[in-house]
Amino acid sequence: MLVYPSSIDLSSRTLRFLTGQLAIRRGEIGTRWRRLSAGRQALLALAHLRCGDTYAQLAAGFGIGVATVYRYIREAVEVLAALAPTLAEVMKTIRAKAFVILDGTLLPIHRIAADTPYYSRKHKRHGMNVQVLADPFGRLLWACPALPGSTHDLTAARQHGIIENLADAGLKCWADKAYQGADGTVRVPFRGRRLKRWKRRHNSSHAKIRCLGEQAMATLKGWRLLRKLRCSTNRITDIVKAVLALHHASS
Repeated sequence: MLVYPSSIDLSSRTLRFLTGQLAIRRGEIGTRWRRLSAGRQALLALAHLRCGDTYAQLAAGFGIGVATVYRYIREAVEVLAALAPTLAEVMKTIRAKAFVILDGTLLPIHRIAADTPYYSRKHKRHGMNVQVLADPFGRLLWACPALPGSTHDLTAARQHGIIENLADAGLKCWADKAYQGADGTVRVPFRGRRLKRWKRRHNSSHAKIRCLGEQAMATLKGWRLLRKLRCSTNRITDIVKAVLALHHASS
């Protein structure tokens, strides 16, 4: 197998953060010796999350076994997932915002046609539904635990308590037509083909605000592992949380 040097488009601050957290973890469990140092383990985990490198590629590049790569990455993801902010914690921060943008995205997964709960008719593919909150500048604030791809965006937002928390905080939220009926403080565009002029103008200005949320989606999917997940669906929530924790640590 050929091995070549590569790069990761992340700052050294992100590497230092994860290295520190892994070092703390090793101290807690009393680790004496490992094939890789905490810094090298952090680099391995970042290469997997950011670049989507497979276990086999990482094993060859770091000179360790595939099983060891799996254990190292799983440990790093668990450490990071525990640091991810909850919705309640994020709400304390975003109360000062003028408004937030709510949108849902589908994280593609590798599944067979028989896995109906994970099939999204909207996107015509299997995946996991993740709800994302962004600030008025399109910066990623929070991403919810993943649900099967067949889950409707409004159902997912209600299940995670997003609609309720926004209403309790009196915080305005811009969202697309998928959230029609959310009520509370959620603002959605008008539906229909033959709309009055003022309604068309409203939809146009609404879309200009809402499109900023695409920047948060791009931030999330900048972690290339999330573009095609091949792991167990039970691990995807922790991966999303790990990415969120890294994003906040580096921003």
